[in-house]
Amino acid sequence: MMLLGLKKGIIYGPVMSRRLGRSLGINILPWQKKTCPFDCVYCQYGWTECHTANIPSSLSLPTVKDAANALEEALAGMTDPPAYITFSGNGEPTTHPDFDAMVEAVTAIRNRLAPSAKTAILSNSALVSENEIRKILEKLDMRIMKLDCGNPALFQRYNRPCSGVDLEGITRGLEKLSAITIQTLFSAGESGNLQRANIDEWLARLQRIKPRFVQLYTLDRSYPDKRLKHASWVELILVKEQVSRAGWAVEIF
Repeated sequence: MMLLGLKKGIIYGPVMSRRLGRSLGINILPWQKKTCPFDCVYCQYGWTECHTANIPSSLSLPTVKDAANALEEALAGMTDPPAYITFSGNGEPTTHPDFDAMVEAVTAIRNRLAPSAKTAILSNSALVSENEIRKILEKLDMRIMKLDCGNPALFQRYNRPCSGVDLEGITRGLEKLSAITIQTLFSAGESGNLQRANIDEWLARLQRIKPRFVQLYTLDRSYPDKRLKHASWVELILVKEQVSRAGWAVEIF
């Protein structure tokens, strides 16, 4: 399979999401080059070209007005509203400098044009250690936050964060968020994260975070590190059983 190209527009879908059902996506990130605080070995968009939590001013970003207009147009053209309106797209949505205003605008439009839809985010959790980011995230109906690793050294190799982002800071930030869903991509192979020791440490972090729900999945699209392999159904079931025994609601997607 070929790596995916970056999304060129603000609105995409609705798509049938494995996790959210019928979801209308909102991409508020650059389309010229992949910009993200992470450089995950499994990313469907390939390696990160601009590895930072601060989007350079040289890259074009949609404004709040751009996003609001695009969402209004999309919802006006839909017969049935989506189940979710989801911040996702080309990287980490919370890195947009006007993320708070984006959430406020999207929520207002949802309330007016699609009140049955929920607002959501697919976040890699890179900035969740920041108090202001957590305040904004709490305004959304659903927070799906990434936690792929329990071991700090493996986190550095698997998620490849930019300078200033560390696993303990992410864990402490997630502990302070309410009613979150943790999403974890498990993969096998030399570059994977299915090591027994890592899973034990990951479970220990779940005990600290106390998520509302845990979503497990494995590789579904192409990925840049060819030393990865799909986690088997048996491997995922074993992890699911451990999570369930620890007391958390969990599902495989």
